Amino acid sequence: MTLEGYVVKLKDYGACDVSDGLLHYCKIDDGGFFPDLIQRSGPHKTIVGPAYTVLFASVDDPRPEVNYIDNIPAGAFMIIALEKSLQEKPEQITQALYGGLMANRAQYQNSAGTIVFGRVRDLGEHKECGQPLFSLGVGTCAPKKAVKPVATNVSLPILLPNGCTSAISPGDVLVADENGVVRIPKDTLLESGDKLINYIEQQIAADTLVMEDIRNGIPAKQSQKDRRAALKQLL
Repeated sequence: MTLEGYVVKLKDYGACDVSDGLLHYCKIDDGGFFPDLIQRSGPHKTIVGPAYTVLFASVDDPRPEVNYIDNIPAGAFMIIALEKSLQEKPEQITQALYGGLMANRAQYQNSAGTIVFGRVRDLGEHKECGQPLFSLGVGTCAPKKAVKPVATNVSLPILLPNGCTSAISPGDVLVADENGVVRIPKDTLLESGDKLINYIEQQIAADTLVMEDIRNGIPAKQSQKDRRAALKQLL
């Protein structure tokens, strides 16, 4: 299956399903999850797309400002993040990195949605537009006096709450819904995507039976052991 095919197929699953697959089948300890991102607008369904990355740096950075908003590939999930040194001092950047005008431009270009590792503003405009948006926080002030976009389609190091860093690279596939945001490395999909998809489907089928058992009074631990036994053969 092509990367585009995986993007379409992954829309059938929730972010939790994908995270479970990454945890159990791909042995990714955090299940690809990025903590603390909250959905601010867009439909309550699974949003999937390859990453189109945007790096923001200090306004004093010698690199020139780039136009990131007018060249979003159709179907891409735009990922906006500060350079790591700014992430290490989040209290210094209270400005919003993304607003309603940009969301409408992204919507016109048929992007899948936007994920901002920082603040956003104009929530009413985002909701009216309907463009899927996830962010760490909300603010009111525009970014022009603090930060600027300096690069697109570069690897974005994301500082996690536990102090570790997880990078999002261009082309990585993001899966997001009301539960949160999950990243599948592009190489993982290209190397073992079919097997990962199969595991996710078998896992969903097993858990559907577990739910039925629990509702019929069967102890949860017993049902999980019985219904999930076949999954071990896929590992």
